[in-house]
Formats: sequence, C-alpha cells, structure tokens
Amino acid sequence: MILKRLQHLPRWADPFDDGGQWRQLMGDIGRKFYDEPHAGVFPLLNVAATQDHYIVRAELPGIKKEELDITVSGNNLTLSGERKIMAENNGARYHRREREAGKFSRAVSLQGPLDAEHVTASLKHGILKVVIPKAEEAKPRKISIL
Repeated sequence: MILKRLQHLPRWADPFDDGGQWRQLMGDIGRKFYDEPHAGVFPLLNVAATQDHYIVRAELPGIKKEELDITVSGNNLTLSGERKIMAENNGARYHRREREAGKFSRAVSLQGPLDAEHVTASLKHGILKVVIPKAEEAKPRKISIL
C-alpha cells in the first residue's frame, strides 16, 4: 500500500532513492550559480595593519599605473580604474571566456583616522601596494603610571 502511494511522487522525492536524483537537481542549481564565468570582486585585496600604518595589496594584472585612481578620504581607501582586455582576431571563437573587461571600483573602510598626506603606492608585477599611515590620534600610546 505504501509503495503504491510512493509511485506517484516525483522521482527526486522518492525516499528509497539513494539521493542521486536530488544531488543531480541540486548540482544543476549549483552549477548555475557557481560554474558560470563572472567577474566577481575585482581587484582582490589583502589588508594588514601594524601599529603605525595599514598595508593594502591588490592584484591588478595587466593594469598600468596610469590607469589607476587611488583616493583616501576620511577612513576610506578607494581603488578605481578600467581593465582592458585585448580581443582575439576576428576569426577566433571563444571556448571559454572568464576574464572580464570594464570599469571597476573597490572601496575599503579602515578603522580610525588616516594620514592622507603621507600615503605611498607602488605597482610591481601586477601587485599594487598602498601604505597608509595612521593619524597620530589613532596610534596607540603607552601610558606611564605615576
């Protein structure tokens, strides 16, 4: 009697199935969101802090320093620019295209006030390094006991 009722359920809802149909359905949904090429977050960043300054490293392969705009305002760092990718010749067809071109902007909020006057930046081998000193009032102070 129970088996007769279960025959009318959709195949993926069969409790006696080992989960294969369910895994296939969920796999199809997952591939839709994760396997298709997309630009994602660009550029990828690492942010580190020392006692005196912040160090931000960004991956920017193929981008020239003239194409970048770096701004520090308040406690925010903003990196923006445009990534250009050369097109293949006219007869080429893409089998896979994952690298995206276009304008980008990435903002990072850092703790405490920053010393915007003494920020330094360098770009070497596609890695941008920005060193942002902390403002004097944001630096930790050692308090002596009287």
